[in-house]
Amino acid sequence: MKLKSPMAIWKYLPGTNCGECGEKTCLAFAALLKERSRDLAACKPLFADAQYAEKARQLADLLAPEIRAVTIGTGSKAVQIGGEDVLHRHELTFFNRTALAFDVWDTLDEAALRERVRLIADWRKFYVGDFLMVDAIAIRAVSGEAQTFATCVKRVAEETDLPLMLCSLDPVVLEAGLELVADRAPVLYAATQANWQAVLSLAKRYNVPVTVFSPDLDELASLAATFASAGLKDLVLDPGMFPTGDGLAASVANFVRIRRAGIEDGNDDVAYPLLAVPMTAWLISEHDDALAASYWEAMLATIGIIKYADIMILHSIEPHSLIPVRTLAANIYTDPRRPVSVEPGLRPIGAPTPDSPLFITTNFALTYYTVESDLSSNKIDAFLMVADTDGIGVEASVAGGQLTAEKIQETLELSEAESKVTHRTLVIPGLAARLSGETEDLTGWRVLVGPRDSGRIPGWMEEHWPPESSLT
Repeated sequence: MKLKSPMAIWKYLPGTNCGECGEKTCLAFAALLKERSRDLAACKPLFADAQYAEKARQLADLLAPEIRAVTIGTGSKAVQIGGEDVLHRHELTFFNRTALAFDVWDTLDEAALRERVRLIADWRKFYVGDFLMVDAIAIRAVSGEAQTFATCVKRVAEETDLPLMLCSLDPVVLEAGLELVADRAPVLYAATQANWQAVLSLAKRYNVPVTVFSPDLDELASLAATFASAGLKDLVLDPGMFPTGDGLAASVANFVRIRRAGIEDGNDDVAYPLLAVPMTAWLISEHDDALAASYWEAMLATIGIIKYADIMILHSIEPHSLIPVRTLAANIYTDPRRPVSVEPGLRPIGAPTPDSPLFITTNFALTYYTVESDLSSNKIDAFLMVADTDGIGVEASVAGGQLTAEKIQETLELSEAESKVTHRTLVIPGLAARLSGETEDLTGWRVLVGPRDSGRIPGWMEEHWPPESSLT
């Protein structure tokens, strides 16, 4: 995005404040365009009135991300990669998470192939209120035989609707698989200095994205420019990932140089998504040392996520490798300006009765799911009341004034907690202990101070629940 402020964007809008976009003013709409939370097409006068046609064209170009966005796959499982505007997420945010593609290969027997595809496609891990999943399957032509590869591609396509990558340096082999799944917009991997003409022809004929590979950055830029001049702009660049030593250092430097050239220098020849291949870790390990290889692959993957890889090809689907990689990708690509939050309100945990305890916590997602998990995993039937603290955790929200006695009173009233329990006793987090007296005075409820760590709630319950006044 070449326009850095809402005011700069506003100058290209009609300025009539017509409200057809749903916002009160053009400046308010411009601010949302800056955040990429609204689409320019929502400004109907800009496209309906001929007098704004040139401004519409210019603005669409100026709002385009610095790094081209490329979509792989189709339907609900399609993944967009690239589309970034900044080198550091605190400058704005990163928009499209690093996509993870796990490999299968055409020398696997059918049963093993189908089982591995299912393991990849079905993998998920619950994390902060959502399920983490993987994004694509990379099909490698290990056999080098067109028909063998085609059979493998067909079997994979039958098992999953995840986006696909077709991996071979032989254009004949690539086409054998591509003609079976071209309608699913797979990514071709890869065009090189040796095969680029044939791969370019394939990509144009079938209208699919393609990866361009070269560890020589000048050669990589030249290949990308050649493909773009031929009308093919859905490109992914692979500058190579060497797994160790000086080669690894050079690989990381290349990723940084390319992304910096695309964003800071405005070099359109390299302003494309980047691909990393952490599975090169398996090239340096003995075949009987799979554990070391999987750990090293995870290490390379973390480097790739941090240093601008938009999509990666990996091998290990073991939990010790996959979970940290996928979790890091989720964390790096979480908008740092917006705390991850849950909806406020009252939630039953287990099967609470009117005599069950009533806990309160904040709507910071990590806090909420930690407390919820600690209650449910210990089979504690309770009500959990969630206060709207703008997605901020307990200690910070008490210090910052988002969690106050007044907020607790408001939450009690909005959630109609009085109708849920008979004891009028509220348990507040230990980190909010200083609010206990003021909360009792304001609400008329009895306030108990719970543990600072929700993992200690079971022991706290043994000593403090039911409250003494309710025993009589």
